Parts: sequence; C-alpha cells; structure tokens
Amino acid sequence: MATNRQKNIHEKLTEIAGNLWWSWQPEVTSIFRGIDPQRWTQLAHNPVKLLQEFSPEKLEQRAREEGLHSSINRAYRTWREYQEASDTWGSTHAGVLGHRQIAYFSAEFGIHESLPIYSGGLGVLAGDHLKSASDLGIPAVGVGLLYSEGYFSQRIDKNGWQEQDYAKIDSDSLPLRHAADPHGKPVVISVDTRGGKIFAQVWRVEVGRVSLYLLDTNIPDNSEEDRQLTARLYGGDQRIRVRQEVMLGVGGVRALTALGIRPRVVHMNEGHSAFAPLEIIRQRMHDDGMSFDDALRDVRSSCVFTTHTPVAAGHDRFDCGLVEEHVGPLADQIGLNAEGLMGLGRVDPQNSHETFCMTVLAFKLSRLANAVSSLHGVVSRRMWAGLWPWRSEEEIPIGHITNGVHVPTWLAAQMRNIYDRVLPQNWFLRSGEPQVWAGFEQVTPSELWETHQALKNRLIVYARRKLVEQGERRGASAAHMRAFSEALDPTKLTVGFARRFAPYKRADLLLRELDRLRDFINDAACPIQFVFAGKAHPRDDAGKEILQRVFQLTQEDDFIGKVVLLEDYDINLGRHLVQGVDVWLNNPRRPLEASGTSGQKVVLNGGLNCSILDGWWAEAFDGQNGFAIGSGRSHVDDAVQDARDAEQLFEVLTNEVIPLYYDRDTDELPQAWIKRMKRAVRTLGWRFNADRMVMDYVQESYVPAAGGLSCKIVPMP
Repeated sequence: MATNRQKNIHEKLTEIAGNLWWSWQPEVTSIFRGIDPQRWTQLAHNPVKLLQEFSPEKLEQRAREEGLHSSINRAYRTWREYQEASDTWGSTHAGVLGHRQIAYFSAEFGIHESLPIYSGGLGVLAGDHLKSASDLGIPAVGVGLLYSEGYFSQRIDKNGWQEQDYAKIDSDSLPLRHAADPHGKPVVISVDTRGGKIFAQVWRVEVGRVSLYLLDTNIPDNSEEDRQLTARLYGGDQRIRVRQEVMLGVGGVRALTALGIRPRVVHMNEGHSAFAPLEIIRQRMHDDGMSFDDALRDVRSSCVFTTHTPVAAGHDRFDCGLVEEHVGPLADQIGLNAEGLMGLGRVDPQNSHETFCMTVLAFKLSRLANAVSSLHGVVSRRMWAGLWPWRSEEEIPIGHITNGVHVPTWLAAQMRNIYDRVLPQNWFLRSGEPQVWAGFEQVTPSELWETHQALKNRLIVYARRKLVEQGERRGASAAHMRAFSEALDPTKLTVGFARRFAPYKRADLLLRELDRLRDFINDAACPIQFVFAGKAHPRDDAGKEILQRVFQLTQEDDFIGKVVLLEDYDINLGRHLVQGVDVWLNNPRRPLEASGTSGQKVVLNGGLNCSILDGWWAEAFDGQNGFAIGSGRSHVDDAVQDARDAEQLFEVLTNEVIPLYYDRDTDELPQAWIKRMKRAVRTLGWRFNADRMVMDYVQESYVPAAGGLSCKIVPMP
C-alpha cells in the first residue's frame, strides 16, 4: 500500500473504512462521527457510505473546520502498525498454525450493524471470534454467506404484531470486494445437485488481520430460484435451508481451494456447515488417491465442532429426499450410496426412519467437540449420549469452552477511559489474563457511578428518540407521544431485557403477576423501569404472541413510559442497552440457555446481571457479583417451573436488587451497589471475554487438531 506521495485524508479514511477494524476502535468511530454526526447516524454508522458523500476537497474542508487532521493521521498510523505487527500472542502460542490457516465456518457473522448478515447471538459470537482472532494474531479466515436482504427489520403494528421488512444490501456501500484467486481472477465456484449446478461468487471482507469470505448466489449464471438462495438468513423452508447449508459447507471449501487456501483446521460453528468435511474428503480422495475410510480418518483429525443448541428443535434435520437431491452428487464421488450418506447424519445409522441431522454429521466428522458453557456441556452430553452407547454420560466426548465477548467492541468509550487509567498499559492486549483486571478496584466510587449515569442518560435519550419514531409511524395519540418523549427516568432503577423472543426465553415471565409489577413500577420511593427489545423468528407465532403481550403492556396507562419496547433489536440497539442499563435480566427456562453473551457485555460496562443460573451465569455468579434467580433447580413440569421462577424473580427484585440500588450514602452514592459493580468487572471481565475464549480454542482445539500438544477437551473416539 506504500506510495511515493503522502496520502490525503480522504485516501487514508477510505483505506481505514475498507477494513472493519475501525468498528472496534472508538477513537476512529469518533472521527467518522465528527465529520457529520447527523449523517453518521442516518447512514447506520457506515463509513463507506459517509465517505462517498464527501469529495476529497469537501472532506479536507470539513476536517479543517473540526480539527480532525491529527486524529486522522494518528488513526492511520495505528491502523498500519496493527496490520504489520508480528509480536502477537498467536505468534508465540499458535506457531504450528502459522503456515496454514484455521477456517472458521458460520452461517452468520455479526461484526457491525452496517453489515446486516446476522440474526442474533450466534452471529455476534462469530463476529467477536474473528475480532479476537485478529487481535491475538491467530492465522484464521472466516467462511459464510452474503445474504443480499440480510435478516429482517422489525416493525410492530398498532396491535403489537411483529411485521418483517427486508431491504436489499448495496454491496457498493459496504467494505466488500470480489475475492480473487492467486492469478487475480475473481472467484466463482459451483456446487452440484441432482437438479444441476448452483454457482456462487465470493466476496472478501477484511476484519482486522482476518479475512472473511462470503458466498453469494445472486449472479447471472444461476436460475432465478438459485439467485434467491442467499437472499435471506433463516428465511426459507427446509429445501432452501439444506441448499444454503450445502453452499456454506461444500461451496465454502471449494471457495477456499480456489483462493489457494488449504486450512490446517476446520472449525464448524454450529452444524450448519457440517457438509464441509465431506468436500475435503472428496478432495483428498481425488488429489491423493486415498480410500474413503482413510480420507475420513485424516480429515476428521483436523476438524473441530462447536454445538450451541440445547433445544432439540434447534438442530437442522432433513429427509432422505432433500439430502439425496442436494448431496447425492458429492456422495457419488466419495463412493457412498444413499443409505451410507444418510447413516452419517443419523444417531442410529441403521434406522431408516431417522432423519438426517446436521449436528450428528458434525459430531461424526470432528476430532474435537465442545459446548459453550459448563452446564451446556452437561446438557449436550446427555442429549447426544446415543452416539456413544457404550460410554457412560460422563465419558461422552463433548467438552466445553464458555463463550466470551470482544471487549473493545462492547466497552463504552467512557468506560474505556477508566480502564486505560487503572489497568496496566496496553491492558487490552492481555484482557484474557485475570491479574490484568485487579486494578479495577482502584476506581473511585463516584467516578464509576457518574460514568455509569452518563451512559444511562445516553440510553434514555436514544430510547426516547426511538419511541417517538415508533409512535409517529403507528399514529399514536398526543398523550402517548408526550409519554414517549419523556419516557424513562435516569434516577430510577433501569432493567434491560433483550433477547430473541423464543418461548423458552420467557420475556413475559414478569407479566405473570401484573399487580406486583404495577406496584414496583409506580412505587413512589423505590421505583423500577424496564426496557425490552428483541425479535421473534418470522415463523414463530408463539414468540410473536409473547412480543405482542409485552407491547400491549407498554401501552397501558400504568406502564406507558415506564415499561418500553424498542423495535428492531440489532448491534447498535444492543450496544446502547448493554452500556446503559443498571441491571440485565435473563430468565430462560433452565437448562435451555446454552451460554448467552449479552450479560457479559453488560458486566464490562458496570451493569449487574440478575439471571436464572443457566448458561454462563451458572459458572459466573459468586453471590457478590450480581444476582441469582432461584437456586439452579429445575422442575420436570414446565408450568410449575415457570410459576416458581416468576415468584423467585419477584423475590430477588424485592429483597435484594431494589433495596441495594436505593441504599444511598450522604453523597447519594449506592456504595454497596458500586462495590458489587466493581467486583463484577474484576471477577468476570477476564473470564468471559472473547480473547480468553479464542485462546482456549487455540490451546485446547486448534493446536491439537493441527498435530500439536494434547488438549484439555476429551478427543472424539
């Protein structure tokens, strides 16, 4: 990228905007915001679009007016130094991976709101995984699909029913470029089905030091049906789903091959990409003359699999007709007949009535497998014990690596200033080490509290703006519009709940006792207010009904402006929520929360968790770093469990959360609450962040799968 002349600021910012590294650099995002704050918001924080509106001359003038030159030059130097750094954690601890990369396959990647190819937790986790791999210097590439209409935008009508809107992604306004093979030719691959070939072009997105390759079937080579194959994430029927997963797995491997990339390790993030090892087996048989059994053994030794789903219905299953239609040609090439192929996706290969399960295929084709929390490991071993009937439950070879979040992405800039002052220099390069976080105890209570209050006020301003916009669109009454413009009170205890509105996540658990909830909200001395957000899957009517009940509550006189529902939950809305709430509420039906990561983001910003002892919270709560709902016991009857959990939720709010928040000293500081905030950051910040998670994957999965030292995770038999 070096030139014989000095780059102008438009060129420097364009180069920075072309790599999503900027998205986790607060000093860089502040530059883009400073160019035009209003357009920055209107353009969904998309710097590529922003810069397209500014000629070099106009940008130069604007930078001069705002005094941005030194900031831009410093950001550009930082960016170049980051890209060129060689002394990274990965260079020391992942040397065996250096000459051949890890290929991380995922159906969705949530990196930034301007690239909407994610739906929720799985995608955001994948995005955080790539960012930490970049920061740590892990040689990796991501593989996914480019959804031209993304996931849906959510709108709620005046009756509270969710509506879905889809908008085309403009590739020209995103940091996308056509991926080229070693000869500089744009890569287009094809996948064979019984109905003919499906073609896909390959796009490249730079995520720091990591490249993400996205397959896109919307090209003239395909029929109209196939052009729509990668239009929507999770938006189609079973036939579309299996075709997307064939494209992700088989097509993804072929794309890497065309790019000259032969990964040392293949990591399947959930079962959507489980066809990938089959394509690598085909290549080994074709290129090296191996038998199927030998190729299977060899390929399997370098594949790792992460399962995220403790709910049986969440695992993709296909009938033999769909599998034969779309994977049959590949099976022919590796010498498998229809029954042999189906057997790879069945717990019992001989059971002709069993459907083909992508999770089963991933387990069978992986050397190492892990769940995403300790409790989820227990659940997964129990769920999949049938794959190893000769083993006791404790011996089932499914370990766990608990999820974490990418600290620079989710940490508010105001909190980052505190971290920079009290933690060791360059602490963010060692955020997965516990001793680095000890200094957080040095923060003065007043500074921590005032910083948190500033973030809370920012959330409230943001929420009011969204509520007014929502109300105007629905034609709300003048009284309701006033309530929306004055919604939420920065002096009140503010609880956030933002999840996918799946029934087992129980967004309506609070609504089981409306009289008690009404008393909480309207208490004159110690009031509490709630902010809800979340989407229901387009085909989940039960989830939409829960969403509707929550919405209808927010429109009642006793609750309006005190319980609010914000539409279109995405990374940007999530960022405001996790940085601004006092308490994060999570009340899934235990043990159905595999891990959860939103509460981990709250911790980084000084918020406290109030949660069922499920997922990550079951191994995080120590009695003094947040609040627990119940004791971790589960009843076999869901109705009994729901009633019991609702009662325990109100008890912990009444007896612990509310009194602690409103217990103030003479300076109006809740000292005991602040002490708990500091303990949460110190004890949980290092454990539940993505750097620690990726380091665990390197040491316990990637290095062993690449032929390095033995791992902690139990290897597959």
